[in-house]
Amino acid sequence: MRSSFATVVIELSLSIRIALSALRRPERYSYGPEPSQCADLHRPKGDGPHPVAVVIHGGYWQASYGKLITRPLCIDLARRGWAAWNIEYRRIGRGQGGGWPATFADVAAGIDHLAAVGDLTLDLADLTVIGHSAGGQLALWAGSRPDLLDTTPGSKPVLSATRVIALAPVTDLRRAGDTAHALIGGTPEEVPDRYTQSNPIQQAPLGVPVLLSHPRDDRTVSVKGSRAYAQAALASGADVTLLEPAGIDHSDITNPTSDGWKEVAAWLAQRTSARPASVSDTSKQPSQD
Repeated sequence: MRSSFATVVIELSLSIRIALSALRRPERYSYGPEPSQCADLHRPKGDGPHPVAVVIHGGYWQASYGKLITRPLCIDLARRGWAAWNIEYRRIGRGQGGGWPATFADVAAGIDHLAAVGDLTLDLADLTVIGHSAGGQLALWAGSRPDLLDTTPGSKPVLSATRVIALAPVTDLRRAGDTAHALIGGTPEEVPDRYTQSNPIQQAPLGVPVLLSHPRDDRTVSVKGSRAYAQAALASGADVTLLEPAGIDHSDITNPTSDGWKEVAAWLAQRTSARPASVSDTSKQPSQD
């Protein structure tokens, strides 16, 4: 168990990085008319084509959390050679209208909008979807889109994930409490079909490689869920890797300085053609959060 002093240092470091990242000016795009239907593009330097990482923030699907919390991760990804697409989506609360089906439709539309950007420096054939916590659930769901029923939000994807990385993810919505029930619009008994089409553990295995990195000492989302997902997927012959970094907590895995994230970045580097580069601070549009 890590010391309380170490915990404070890591959490302070992440908070400072999030605050400083607000000074960055990534390119801003809208994929719909609602304020939350937008995404920021963080580019590496160079002509590309660059592999792309779609990043989905967590926050228990609630409106009080936004994409600013994953901006440090996006900056680090761009430094390592990936074009990072940090998406926002409608969440629960503050009149955003999130939940079923809006949240899922937004994540799907946010990913697919990359094709409409028409940027030849982006290698859309090498597309990694990365999500943290509740965003990890959405990332795993995004990986299932090619297999969704035609009537399901997010089906018939324009772009499909090449691989999925879920950081400290929620893997079983049936066990995630009232907020998950609010997201889906009912309990598993009331709307079983929606859980079948959105719940990672019920959708395993995916047809693409999956990396789960879940802190062993996570006090927010238990690592047991990721273990259960990995066991179920591996039993079906899926390509699944489970990492359990020690000495960090739930949010620490998104800190670019943490050993947990560095291990994830190394796994990804082995599977893509990204070349480390400095982050470009140029932008087409000013960014506001």
